[in-house]
Amino acid sequence: MRKKIRVKAILAILLCGSALLFSCKSSNQKSRTTGWNYNDPNYGGFYVTDSPEQITGPGLVAIEGGTFTMGATVENVYYEWNNAPRQVTVSSFFMDQTEVSNLDYLEYIYWLNRIYGSDYPAMVQNALPDTLVWRNSLSYNEPMVEIYFRHPAYRDYPVVGVTWLQANDYALWRSDRVNENLLIEAGILDFDPNQNKDSNFSTDAYLAGQYTGVIANGFEDLDPNSETGLRNVKMEDGFMLPKYRLPTEAEWEYAALGLIGNTQQERIVERRVYPWNTDGLRTDSKDYYGSFIANFKRGDGDYMGVAGSLNDGAAFPAPVTSYWPNDYGLYNMAGNVSEWVLDVYRPLSFEDFADHNPYRGNLFTKKDIDSLGRFVNVPLTAEEIGNRDNYRDSYNLNYNDGDYKSTIQNDWTNAENPQDEYTQQMYDYGSTTLISDKSRVYKGGSWADGPYFLSPSVRRFMDEDKSSSTLGFRCAMNMIGSSIAK
Repeated sequence: MRKKIRVKAILAILLCGSALLFSCKSSNQKSRTTGWNYNDPNYGGFYVTDSPEQITGPGLVAIEGGTFTMGATVENVYYEWNNAPRQVTVSSFFMDQTEVSNLDYLEYIYWLNRIYGSDYPAMVQNALPDTLVWRNSLSYNEPMVEIYFRHPAYRDYPVVGVTWLQANDYALWRSDRVNENLLIEAGILDFDPNQNKDSNFSTDAYLAGQYTGVIANGFEDLDPNSETGLRNVKMEDGFMLPKYRLPTEAEWEYAALGLIGNTQQERIVERRVYPWNTDGLRTDSKDYYGSFIANFKRGDGDYMGVAGSLNDGAAFPAPVTSYWPNDYGLYNMAGNVSEWVLDVYRPLSFEDFADHNPYRGNLFTKKDIDSLGRFVNVPLTAEEIGNRDNYRDSYNLNYNDGDYKSTIQNDWTNAENPQDEYTQQMYDYGSTTLISDKSRVYKGGSWADGPYFLSPSVRRFMDEDKSSSTLGFRCAMNMIGSSIAK
């Protein structure tokens, strides 16, 4: 007789301070197209969940999307023409309430060391922040080199010294740990303390059936032909969350401005310069009148104010929940540390961007498995793309900006690696420009920046494999289904 193990009908998950319910059964439902019963082995066992809505992942805040004017809100002090205002729409999404902290990142390093440390120590080493970013030839910051990342006094401070590449790796790791925990909380899997380099949970491996883990109650397979009566959870079951990732430049800027607080009857009554309404940098709250709203550099040599009357109270970064959140409830969207976003930098991106979810940096891929058995994304080939109408190339980092279509030159088609050649011909990296396909945008001012850089519209860039003592990051996640934030 086929073994039947039923999952609890209601999964209660305490997540982000609220009780959220999953129903694992959908009773008395029939197909509108065939009349067949859902979730009935006698009708083939096609499973339909009762709970189609996405839950809010740990640390995230719902950002209801909409249209806004993206681009410069203040005059560019460097006279750069890289951010002309334009009207765009950003879909609803989720975003971290705070910057990723040292404690958050230490948890990641600990996991890597536990899983890979003995056999692949380079994986741990490659993920570590560069603490030497604190060094300055004419400043004594050596204590920060030694203690900022690891001392518990700084555990709630933003992690710095992390490259764009490292931040993306962290986001993928976080996605896997959150989804693994959802399955454990649901009673589908048990926690497996013996995961190692050859067998550890990843969302892609689990969904592909290449990781089963330690089964607890399991998930009932209603297929009448099932041999065990159990199966892995699928994306269609609604348990898994989309992956954590860096926000796009448009998402970050939209969330930072927090214009939901200035909207009345589909009309934005005041366009903000900063993530708050006042054009100044002090609060107008009666209880805290005159206090600084953000952590920034007020002027030459003034990083924190005068003893006994400090202005922002932080000589370096401050804890990630310092100061007042904006109207979306996000902390430090101006000041403290600047933050990586997904986009590749181009001065004239505003001329090329789509007006819906604008983003430069698409690399269309397929799944493959690397030497460690991990799922990785590899670019699609021209043959795999075929005759598609919506895109013709997997590599879109330099789309319309250095490729054959956008130049009068006609001798580039014989290049061994045409994508690199296109960009090098357009941008003479290291000679006349620092722009390349590795140039990534970062947003927001830092503890070491003046007021101009606190405007969410300001754009800067750095190579994706470099880091700084003033640069951190926070994660985002797609919002699935309804665009109305609940």
